[in-house]
This record gives sequence, structure tokens and C-alpha cells, in this order.
Amino acid sequence: MAAVTGEKKVIIPNKNGNKLVGILNDSGTTEIVVLCHGSQASKENRIMVNLAAALQNAGISAFRFDFSGNGESEGSFDFANYLGEVEDIHSVAQHLREANRTVSTIIGHSKGANAVLLYASKYHDIKTVVNLSGRYDLKGGLEECLGKDFMERISKDGFIELKTNSGSVDYRVTEESLKGRLNLNMHEQCQQIGKDCGVFTVHGTADLVIPVGDAFEFAKIVPNHKLHIIEGADHEYTDNQAELASVVVNFIKETMQLDKSAAN
Repeated sequence: MAAVTGEKKVIIPNKNGNKLVGILNDSGTTEIVVLCHGSQASKENRIMVNLAAALQNAGISAFRFDFSGNGESEGSFDFANYLGEVEDIHSVAQHLREANRTVSTIIGHSKGANAVLLYASKYHDIKTVVNLSGRYDLKGGLEECLGKDFMERISKDGFIELKTNSGSVDYRVTEESLKGRLNLNMHEQCQQIGKDCGVFTVHGTADLVIPVGDAFEFAKIVPNHKLHIIEGADHEYTDNQAELASVVVNFIKETMQLDKSAAN
């Protein structure tokens, strides 16, 4: 197959009929890696863009897309739409497979990392999952985001409004959405990931959003797991983009080579 350079916009309907907008970085390979952004981010997040470019440069096709309600994709934003994002990934994977692609790896950052882990626990059709700074305990981080006494406030009003720096309403967190997050047990879910699915967790020691300890918890419970800690990296890998791209691309290349050796 001839190599194809550049980027191409692709629109994929999800199961709710919302259009998901993504960018295909095509290197001409049948195998393709799907990239999933974090909360209130998009396919244009620096991590997503740099990883897609690094994969393409390594001869591996990549597809980064906006979850429904984010970026250019249709739908309404939901604070805790983890299971909905799992279904978005499924819609993307199905579309790519129907286009004769092999979806070998899914990568997620932050909330997107939780979505790819949950995907692997539900749909046993992925060989490799890359968990970049995912949260092990979904009860964590809520007070920092929603403020103190958030449970009492949301029980009283039915929602909490989060505001921008200018004072306008950014989005609402509903009681239903919050309970959806609190009821998700990543420990139980990750134990459902099959042993034939390899999970690669990367986390930074200077992450103030999700503590690096969460990475070690995933390492304890995921059956087929590899852990890589990046010293000094924050949640967005601000000063560690090159190292992040290097370790992720090398891991994926090694995995693909092992798969080819096993097939021969």
C-alpha cells in the first residue's frame, strides 16, 4: 500500500446519531491507533497532536477524534460521560474496521485513559491499551473540581454550576452525572480486562491533577501490565512531550513486532 501523507478530516456517526469529528494521520498502514483526549479537551490537545504526528513519522497510522459534546463533535458536554465515551470509541473502531483498518491500539489521556480502560473491560477486541495519567479512584479529584460539600450542594439544588474566570457558566454537573462517576469502580472494571490485552500505563511524578500513585494501583490489578513513570512530568506533560511520544511509540512498535513474530 502506498504511503499517504498529511491529515484528513473524517466524520463518524455514533450510536446516538451525533457526528464525531476526527483527524486521520495516515501512513498507509492497515493497522491504526486511536487517540482519546481528556476532560474538556479535544483532538487538538497538544498530547493528541504530538502523539499522532510521532506515530505517523514512525510509519503507524493514527486517528484522533473529539468525543461527543467536545471540540467539533455534536452532542452536549457531560462531566462524567465515561460510558458514553466508551460507546464513542466503539463507533469509531467499528467505522475504521469497516474501512478495512485493524484497530490494534487505543490511547487515552486523563479521562480519556479511563474511557479506553473501560472500553477494554467491555469490548475484548483490542490488543493494546495505553493509559496516560488515568485516574484509579474516580471519587478522587472531585472536591478540587466542585468545591467543598459538593454532595450536599448537589443534593439540595440537583446540580452545580462551574464558572469560567470571567464568571459565565462553563457547564453544569448534574446529580445524575456525578452519581454516574461515583458508581464506576475502576478496580472492578480493570479486572475484567483480558490477559491477552496488554495495558501500558504512563504517568508523571509531578502530576498535581491525578497523583502518580494511581498508576501503581493500576499496575497491581491489571493482568497484563507495563508501567513507565516519567520523572518531573506534570499532568499535561508540558516539558516532557518528546519523552512521552518516544516511550509510547516504542512500546507500540515493539507490540506490533511481537504480534508479527507470533503470526509467522
